[in-house]
Amino acid sequence: MNDTPGIELSRRNLLIGGGVGAGLLVAWAVWPREYLPNMMLEEGEHLFGPWLKIGEDGRVTIAVPQTEMGQGSYTALAQIVAGELGADWRTVAIQPALPGPNFSNDLFVREWSAAFLPASLGTFANSGASDALHKEWAKRTGFMITAGSTSIRQFERPCRIAGAAARTVLCQAAAERWDTAWENCDTANGFVTFGKKRIPFAELVADAATYDPPSPVPLRASPVNGLSGREAVRLDVPAKVDGSANFAGDVRLPEMLYASVRAGPIGDTRLKELDREGARGLKGLVDVVRTDGWVAALGTNWWVANKALDAMAPVFATIGRMPDSGIMNEAMERALDKGPGSRFVDIGSVDAALDKSAGTKVYRSQYSVQPALHAPIETRSATAEFKKGRLTLWLATQAPESAKLAAAKAIGIDADNVTLIQMMAGGSFGRNLDNRIAEQAAILAQHAGRPVQVIWSRPEDFIRDIVRPPAHARMTAALGRGGVIEGLAVRIAVPAMARQQIRRLKGDTPVEALRAVTGDHDPLAIDGAVPPYSIPNLSVDHFPVDLPLPTGLWRGNGHGYTAFFVESFINELAAAAGIEPLSFRMQMLVGQTRLARCLTNVAALAGWDGGAENSGKGLACHSMYGSHIAVIATARTGEQGVRVERISAVVDCGRLINPEIARQQVEGGIIFGLAQALGSATEYENGLPVARRLRDIDLPQLSDIPEIDIEFIRNEEEPGGLSELGVPAVAPAIANALFSAAGVRLRELPLLSRGL
Repeated sequence: MNDTPGIELSRRNLLIGGGVGAGLLVAWAVWPREYLPNMMLEEGEHLFGPWLKIGEDGRVTIAVPQTEMGQGSYTALAQIVAGELGADWRTVAIQPALPGPNFSNDLFVREWSAAFLPASLGTFANSGASDALHKEWAKRTGFMITAGSTSIRQFERPCRIAGAAARTVLCQAAAERWDTAWENCDTANGFVTFGKKRIPFAELVADAATYDPPSPVPLRASPVNGLSGREAVRLDVPAKVDGSANFAGDVRLPEMLYASVRAGPIGDTRLKELDREGARGLKGLVDVVRTDGWVAALGTNWWVANKALDAMAPVFATIGRMPDSGIMNEAMERALDKGPGSRFVDIGSVDAALDKSAGTKVYRSQYSVQPALHAPIETRSATAEFKKGRLTLWLATQAPESAKLAAAKAIGIDADNVTLIQMMAGGSFGRNLDNRIAEQAAILAQHAGRPVQVIWSRPEDFIRDIVRPPAHARMTAALGRGGVIEGLAVRIAVPAMARQQIRRLKGDTPVEALRAVTGDHDPLAIDGAVPPYSIPNLSVDHFPVDLPLPTGLWRGNGHGYTAFFVESFINELAAAAGIEPLSFRMQMLVGQTRLARCLTNVAALAGWDGGAENSGKGLACHSMYGSHIAVIATARTGEQGVRVERISAVVDCGRLINPEIARQQVEGGIIFGLAQALGSATEYENGLPVARRLRDIDLPQLSDIPEIDIEFIRNEEEPGGLSELGVPAVAPAIANALFSAAGVRLRELPLLSRGL
């Protein structure tokens, strides 16, 4: 198996050999086209391709390449494999897939190609040649990632093929015994059947493992079968309920030490002073490890390690700029005022449409969002053991190959000498794309010569967070006769967050990534800014902002703030036109049948009254990753602030793999959207976030959760993205509801940032 993590797509190596990508394509043509499975086998287990193994006791174990963060990927992907296989769900188990080319996520790479390639390549990033190169690069480098709502969209077909391949060889083994053609056999509930005859998988696996599946592998007539497309018990829940589920912080190894880490403000920061005497005599403190950028205390328990750091009171010095909310807001305004900007959408003639002499009325509004923290329940944690030149790493990461490379680089070993054991995550929302803790764990384990478990405190987790970027938007529209939008200009100032994210995944430090993308345009930073409506004159511009604040993916990504800008402004225009908000949208939804159906259905579900004055109801909709959602929120203001009473949503995400998990994902996204609307954010002073604890970011508590109604429009369209879909439309729906309730238009997230 070839694995070349050092290959990086750049303008130079794309142009090698004459013609874009020719050099890489020639080189790849002579590489192996197949990769061996890397599942580990126990006695009595037999391998059936890279995705699954079956034991002679009948147990079916499925490898899942996506991190389980509570979103149900373990269950949904296993359902697809087991459904095609015809397994008994009670005998199905899962294990995290080891990093390798068989599980590369080329869909993410292709959809985020604009961030992988240099900005200078321009439109090539979205070309067919680019897609082919990125798909090949993802496989060659074993690029595994859980992000961008890609799990089902990327892996449904490979999972079906994996299950079908195992089914065909089991049928071949049974057909040999029954002296019939294997095509006459089928599988169900863990048995191979032929008429009234049946044999359990357990009795066939040894023979079946010697057969080769046909090519191409015949899939079942429909992806909806006895398991896939139906509700099934989640495989991760029992262990979470009884406490047997292991997270990185639950690992216990002989002679293991516990580490707390402290670093300074964001930026080019170095450790300046450390009062070692302050921790002298502290029982349980074993060692103190000092590096240029951070300091760690090692102890027999984490509490004493953290207390030692408090006692030593490390002092850091930062060179150059540090994040400060006031300065960053000024920088975004300056970018909008002076540019330069990059135009990603240019339809018709916006300037002509916005010319008041054309007989239209022009409306302008400005919106903004503050930086948002991820704040999962589990802070970053990792356990590492370095022995005989090899590193074993227990870690929850959304990018396992990147984590291996980061850890290996930190201690000067080859990535092939790193074994990463993927752990479940206690939430993530993009947080676990940051692999700095893998570097720290590797360094400390090598230094100590003993296993080390690193856990970041909540303040450290907030300080080190790679936040959802702050953004400012200026929206300008011209309304013509009958309240028709004749022209719309969307101008957004936001850092090149996607480019930063990819640079970090390739090994850059946060500061290096910031410097590398200075001034770069980034279409993914304004993803979702193109309205779904038919507007004859439309422009969407990105104004890159060079902020000293590392930014990256957050649940909903760019859609989380661009939908707030667009859907809030659409409601402003509806009010200006004197047209009820639902009707205003429907008249512009040309060719958007699925989104239109979501809107009409949610109106019936929520008893839509047109968002009349004092009704407290607000409407918003959005499309992303092939899925569609419409939301109606009922909200009011009072002495205790904003009170959201009810949220209704109608979703069209295509074919459902597990309807209950789909409902959980949308509901979780809605609650996340509620958190975005009312909290989750922080300001920055002197390079540090003002928020240091969960209580500082106004996350909704159980008593704040409104009644949530969700309906799905069932169809057999290809599955769309789901895990992030619930987020974007919630904040604008609440903002629109508050305008209905109180007549006040809130244009900043969180909505009460500056009070009412």
